[in-house]
Amino acid sequence: MKRNVLFDMGNVLVRFDPALFLRRLGLEGEDAQTLDREVFRSVEWVRLDRGDITDEEALVRFRSRLPERLHSTAETLVTRWDRPYTPIEGMPELVAELARAGFGLYLLTNASLRHWSYWPRFPIAEYFQDRIMLSADWRLLKPDPAFFEKALSMFGLDRRECLFIDDHAPNVESALRLGLPAVVFHGDAERLRRELDRPVAGL
Repeated sequence: MKRNVLFDMGNVLVRFDPALFLRRLGLEGEDAQTLDREVFRSVEWVRLDRGDITDEEALVRFRSRLPERLHSTAETLVTRWDRPYTPIEGMPELVAELARAGFGLYLLTNASLRHWSYWPRFPIAEYFQDRIMLSADWRLLKPDPAFFEKALSMFGLDRRECLFIDDHAPNVESALRLGLPAVVFHGDAERLRRELDRPVAGL
């Protein structure tokens, strides 16, 4: 029986869309492609999520690869991508329903240490309290099995009573291999609601 629901954050609870962030800043064409490549698709972005480098260290490296006219924009993308808060349609309502029904709600996310400055501003954060497994805190990244094992141990969870939800199939596959029931989220809150009502098989 499922008693706990473990959520990824980006593109499950909150929209994380580099193309959207770039459009908000009025960027298009070559400049947009350059920033997408050198910031969001960089090794430094992964290292931020792992907690290996700070925002400022990452920005120094981004600036070294970008023309000067894009330096301030890169800083905005790193430090303010979360403004404005953009929830995934239907998910705040579903999370609230699960909380009222007595489910334990947990956040398992690959995110940098700056998570702790923006997450409390998101209205949905109230349902998770301190039940958060942040990759940068432990220098563990999904889909590393050690990430999931750490989360289960830290919160004292029985994996058979949990359902993990992520938009990235490799993360779901890794959870399933550990015997942690999991489903891929495709942006459809209503479909997820139906999946919560039926058993989920492992591998």
